[in-house]
Amino acid sequence: MNQEIILDDFAFLVSETDEKGNIIFANDDFCTLAEYSVDELIGKPHNVIRHKDMPKAAFKDLWATIQKGNVWTGYVKNSTKSGNYYWVYATIFPTITSEGTKGFISCRRKATQEEINEASELYEKLNKNEK
Repeated sequence: MNQEIILDDFAFLVSETDEKGNIIFANDDFCTLAEYSVDELIGKPHNVIRHKDMPKAAFKDLWATIQKGNVWTGYVKNSTKSGNYYWVYATIFPTITSEGTKGFISCRRKATQEEINEASELYEKLNKNEK
């Protein structure tokens, strides 16, 4: 538990949420890595996979950006169902869902070790400032 899972170089995680952040689609790579079935994820808030090390400031920036209709990119540390974690480079796009309502698509790829190291250092500082 609490061990890092390294993404495959070709892993491409995709999920779609409604405008409140509830999952309405998750691809196989996302489900496999997060250790949830698609049925377990549908309807759940996307933050079900949020790792406790992620600073609130990062998600405040993410939501402020995408709710304005802009694309957000950044590094995210997520939790798996069993309590392990993995890092991704995420790009989140505002979109119109298949139901015709506002939503968001998140596409994620493997982050490099250098990117992870930089993000970890920054997030540690942000977390100290939040306390």
